[in-house]
Amino acid sequence: MRNTHAVVFARNGESVESLIRRFSRKVKNEGIIDEFKEKQYYEKPSVKKRREKLRRQRVIRKLFKENSGDK
Repeated sequence: MRNTHAVVFARNGESVESLIRRFSRKVKNEGIIDEFKEKQYYEKPSVKKRREKLRRQRVIRKLFKENSGDK
């Protein structure tokens, strides 16, 4: 697990809502929540490989479908 901390500092006159929005965006962009969810439960390496393989196949199928529909 990475040792990253999402830190945001309030700008002059910035509202609390916009500060929270910036913080949430930063956490999402750094992938902290995704990493936490991934590490929440143990996943066997074989299951992880299978999931990644299926994800790649979906992406390839989607790209192929988009390219063939353009013509």
